[in-house]
Amino acid sequence: MDDRIVITGLGLICAIGSSVDECFDNAVKGVVGIKEVKSVEHSKCYAHIGGENPSFVTPEGQDRASALCIKAAREAIADSALDVSKDPDRVGVLIGSCVGGAVSIEKFYRDLLADPDSATGDTALKMPISAIANNVAKEFGAQGVVDNVANACAAGTMSVAVAADLIREGKADVMIAGGSDPMSSLAFSGFHALHALDDEPCRPFNKSKGIALGEGAGILIVESYAHAKARGAKIYCEVLGSGVSSDAHHITAPAPDGEGMQAAMERSLEHSGLRPSDIDYINAHGTGTPLNDSSEMGAMLRVYGGKGNVSVSTTKSMIGHCLGAAGSVEAVMCVKAMQTGIVPPTAGYAEGDVEAMREKSGDLDLVPNKGEARKVDYVQSNNYAFGGNNASVIYAREGAPRKLTGATNERVYVTGIGVVSPAGNTAAAYAENVNTGAAPNKCEECGDFKAEIGKAEFDSVGIKLNFYRKLDRLSQMTCVAGKYALADAGITVDESDSRKIGIIEGTSDGPQTEIGKFQKGIITAGTQAGSAFMFPNTVYNAASGYLSIAAGVKGYNVTYANGGASGIAAVGYAKRVLRTTQNDVILAVGADEDSDIVHLLYDKIGAVAAGMTLGEGAVVLALERESSANARGARKYAEVLGSGTAHCDVDFGKYGCSGKLAEAIGLALAESGPKAADIDAVMVAENGIKELKDAEDAALSSLGIACDRINVRDRVGEARAAATALEVAHAAMLLSGDIKGKAYEHVLAIGASWGGSYDAVVLGKA
Repeated sequence: MDDRIVITGLGLICAIGSSVDECFDNAVKGVVGIKEVKSVEHSKCYAHIGGENPSFVTPEGQDRASALCIKAAREAIADSALDVSKDPDRVGVLIGSCVGGAVSIEKFYRDLLADPDSATGDTALKMPISAIANNVAKEFGAQGVVDNVANACAAGTMSVAVAADLIREGKADVMIAGGSDPMSSLAFSGFHALHALDDEPCRPFNKSKGIALGEGAGILIVESYAHAKARGAKIYCEVLGSGVSSDAHHITAPAPDGEGMQAAMERSLEHSGLRPSDIDYINAHGTGTPLNDSSEMGAMLRVYGGKGNVSVSTTKSMIGHCLGAAGSVEAVMCVKAMQTGIVPPTAGYAEGDVEAMREKSGDLDLVPNKGEARKVDYVQSNNYAFGGNNASVIYAREGAPRKLTGATNERVYVTGIGVVSPAGNTAAAYAENVNTGAAPNKCEECGDFKAEIGKAEFDSVGIKLNFYRKLDRLSQMTCVAGKYALADAGITVDESDSRKIGIIEGTSDGPQTEIGKFQKGIITAGTQAGSAFMFPNTVYNAASGYLSIAAGVKGYNVTYANGGASGIAAVGYAKRVLRTTQNDVILAVGADEDSDIVHLLYDKIGAVAAGMTLGEGAVVLALERESSANARGARKYAEVLGSGTAHCDVDFGKYGCSGKLAEAIGLALAESGPKAADIDAVMVAENGIKELKDAEDAALSSLGIACDRINVRDRVGEARAAATALEVAHAAMLLSGDIKGKAYEHVLAIGASWGGSYDAVVLGKA
């Protein structure tokens, strides 16, 4: 296991260029690529500008988000001289996005409104965020960890942080990491509705009234130092520590005091073993919205004011806000600044602005209009997002002093379970219904399994009317299940421990109901008619953001979107995050909803006709480090022993092959300790699709796993991420004896996602 992580390749496309060198050269010169938007109808909007790439044409048959990402990834792989085919199992893909296939979403609903029969499953399969990483993996043959980060505008930064963590944990040698988002009517209308757009090119930390949207993709080849040296790769820089936090304040606005931003910056410094005076350059989030800029400037001054001569700039002033791609696009700029010794500027300063800003920024050097030459050994890249998600990553010149801090190999236990499902709400109710054989709730008209949640559930966990009326259904279920899990674990969140509790949410489809309603609304009434009330709930991480606010949780917060297996993946990621010691507890969430819109999408794809019965729910597991659990005297349902992930090269919409499922299970067993013969029961992923059952049967047979098989979908339907999280919860309750039956010692839970991704987790009796 190598804790030294490096960057060996870069790829970039944005409004000021179609390659790394073109983009960086233009950025250094202060070239502004923010012009009148061509791809979104905006005649009745108050703002008309954004940062589009005018020369990039989306290849026929591709979604623009995937196409931009593949373009940048191709450049990065070539730059790195990486031969993916030499060891594809050790090469993964991790892509951040905010709106994902928004261009395809618009096409689907335009077709649907014009003629329901013309809206096809092919278009629907290009819509989810989970399609992007899968498309990149298929294009280049990567078969390791393949996942998507959906933390809105912090997603690109999170992708690099998580990629580095995966490599440090020995889960990969190389990760193709970054972010991608297109210009879209969904995003343009949404920010227009919030009155967050500027009608002039944005001037962050200056006189800007709002953001200018952009589009693009930034890709970094993240690699273990040992692997890079062994293949003779050039090394741009090292990836040091990262910091992640939640505001627990508001779904769209940062905390005015910038507390969460400050916490992320301080955590990345702490994780890297650095002092504020070590940092030479900060690429700030710098959106141009007055509230963000004010909060961020305050946070930077508290961390860096009077600590040295730190250069600060934001490239959004030239390329616009690329949403989920912003962090990775800016990371590429950071790496180039380190390599060239030139810091890119913040554009748009008039002569009188510089002096005025110096009064606000103290000794922070804001680098106005043109790049400035300086030696750069350490760079901090910061991004913040809807939901109060904050992320920070530090990069260092190769060979610069480095010392990562805070790793532990402590055991991790399930100490609390929260359930909202068609088979009962709360862990106790679910266990009782399983034990008694009570029939789950099912919709008579559509045949889908439906969760029941209402005022009684909100009241029981202390969620007030003025809060839950803001929530979409996915967020409602997540908040209630999360509060159930905390109560079940006996955890009362207060200021003393709020930063030590985090959230990792897995979702397959995110808030597709809200996305569909919003998109249909602006197609019908125009881009200018977007709902400010609805738009915040269209981002995938809204549910985890609302849970953070409802529970007062201010620690780690990330949302993963990689299909049905995302609930199990969240458990594996949570175990890894707990090794950093920055968090004592992680709420691992699996949540997906059902609705007329969701049912329609799965019907169009052909899943319903193929035998899939849909369901919904939210399941939250409180995972806790052993020292924390012991100090509290917490009840331990089960121990999380290990996890495994593998990916098969198949089209998105297919499940793939048994060999890769067997590989994921084998990796989980290898990390856990027990052998295949020691597994007493398997929580299976079968969902009515014959292709998946055949792959599962073959994989288990090849490993010699012959034991009891338990399928929670008999009770909750194919609830995607919620179903796979429920597999883990059900396994924990079997091991604890809450669910009656045989005495089990080890239980395996497996999940499968479209595009050929498989995840497995092994739990043991506590």
